[in-house]
Amino acid sequence: MIQTPGYVFDIDAFRGQIRRVKKAWEIGLCYSVKANPFLVGKTPEEIDWLEVCSPGELEICKEKGVDPEKILFSGVNKTAQSVKDAFDYGVGIFTAESILHADLIEQEAKARNIKARTLLRLSAGSQFGMSEEDLTKILVAQKEGSGYPNLQIVGIHYFSGTQKTKVKEIAKELEALDAFLQTLKAQFDFIPEQIEYGTGLGVEYFISTKDGAEDGTPNTKDEALLAEVAPVLKDFAAKYPLTVEMGRFFAAGCGSYHTEVVDIKTTHGINYVICDGGINHLKYQGQVMGMHVPQICVRGKETDAPKETEATKAYCICGSLCTTADVLVRKAELPELTIGDILVFEKTGAYSVTEGLALFLSRELAAVYLKEGDNYTNVRPVTPVHALNS
Repeated sequence: MIQTPGYVFDIDAFRGQIRRVKKAWEIGLCYSVKANPFLVGKTPEEIDWLEVCSPGELEICKEKGVDPEKILFSGVNKTAQSVKDAFDYGVGIFTAESILHADLIEQEAKARNIKARTLLRLSAGSQFGMSEEDLTKILVAQKEGSGYPNLQIVGIHYFSGTQKTKVKEIAKELEALDAFLQTLKAQFDFIPEQIEYGTGLGVEYFISTKDGAEDGTPNTKDEALLAEVAPVLKDFAAKYPLTVEMGRFFAAGCGSYHTEVVDIKTTHGINYVICDGGINHLKYQGQVMGMHVPQICVRGKETDAPKETEATKAYCICGSLCTTADVLVRKAELPELTIGDILVFEKTGAYSVTEGLALFLSRELAAVYLKEGDNYTNVRPVTPVHALNS
């Protein structure tokens, strides 16, 4: 029995999704640890790299015994200490998101009398990465012998955003990246050993709609998008050694969030359901105050079996936080609910476990289970947080 509120992450489903991507694209793959750190140590051999974006994520990799040669140490906030710690662990590649980062990596590599394999991250117009001008300054310094002798610049890192569902957008980005790489080749004879590209491939979280009405049919756009983008990536990979970095598309489908119905009431004609979880645990990209309906399965607490009935009612599903923002779904057609029923929200394998309002109202952290085959392992029980707020 799953303790609620709680997540279940299906390791077989996670690995299966990665293998489907590998088969479809036949290029290098990188898993972004930030999508779900509980999956660290469970990636299949098809994953070439793990992107680590903070000292905390690096510590998780250490605890799980991740091969340091497979770690790409990224992140917008690097310090001399965090860079030193990454060197101490022996990470395979660093990313430099600014001239400061390049300086920090250079200084530590020089102190160790080694060359540090480094990707220069190109900005897509946000705080992540550096401008073309700054990136070029580093290459100029190397070419002229005025700086960065201990950086082995092996390629470019580029990521513009998440939840992309239009292949044309990805194709346009890769065309621009190709043009930039051609410029670098002409100016510096720069031939990359690795291009780290984050597709930000979109995941369809919500059940499909027609004329604004929920029809209850799970959306199957994910697999179609995977196939549609394949030729675009393969064309680019024919020119450059490409690694695609993703988190959401790998992990989303492997997770489910379980929360118990603790109260039901009707107010002003609306059937409100109060759950023992809430937005402190459940976070979908594009959730927008519960206006969209994700895939939800209703299970009886005692039987742990899905409720199967033709009769349904419209419910407003809310969490336990004392804020009107704590609406998981504003209107969902579900089998008639009773107190004690378990609502299982699907596709919660990416980000939800870490993006919720964890400390608000001093509610507990949700339990976490890893499922492999028919075996469930509780890796984190429901955990009180009140001590952190006092």
